[in-house]
Amino acid sequence: MEYSKALASLFTMLVLAPLPLLVKATDPDPLQDFCVADLSGKLSVNGFPCQPSSSAGDEFLFSDKIATGGDPLANPNGSNVTELDVSEWPGVNTLGVSMNRVDFAPGGTNPPHVHPRATEVGLVTRGELLVGIVGSLDSGNRYYSKVVRAGETFVIPRGLMHFQFNVGKEYATMVVSFNSQNPGIIFVPLTLFGSSPPIPTPVLAKALRVDASVVDLIKSKFAGGY
Repeated sequence: MEYSKALASLFTMLVLAPLPLLVKATDPDPLQDFCVADLSGKLSVNGFPCQPSSSAGDEFLFSDKIATGGDPLANPNGSNVTELDVSEWPGVNTLGVSMNRVDFAPGGTNPPHVHPRATEVGLVTRGELLVGIVGSLDSGNRYYSKVVRAGETFVIPRGLMHFQFNVGKEYATMVVSFNSQNPGIIFVPLTLFGSSPPIPTPVLAKALRVDASVVDLIKSKFAGGY
């Protein structure tokens, strides 16, 4: 009987122990109504330090920074990202949210990338975009895709590689939101071929099953970053 009780207690501990980790799977909850970021301070687990409430005007709740986008032709990818995270909108500090606007020239792409700290929800506001998502090895690296048109939405689960590509003949625009004030971004091509210091060529040649000369050629394309 005592042995059975011990096993039951051990089982309960193993089941319940991970629960605190699951609760902290996203940004920590705020401890006040708002905490306008003091960007001169040091970033901590819960965000930036708060400005004194007396110095925060009503404007911290509002922003027009994504009302207009940038020029997608100024980027070799044919796309331009206008970020609205905590560094651009201090009012979202500790609130666990942020937004981006992305403008695409015809044939432009937001290259394959990952947001390590956030799920993404997007709305296409102009044009039509091919949205592609690749699942993890658990899903057999399945590729999900659809052409998403103006007025339609999509969701990208946290941590999955994805991209958007303008398949239309006109400019396209999307607005996306994240459940993190700082979702982070890892561009797959830049990570592999433009890291600093660089990943050794033999490693990439072996992993990609190509000649070293091919790796060096691709690296040369990312020497200046994105």
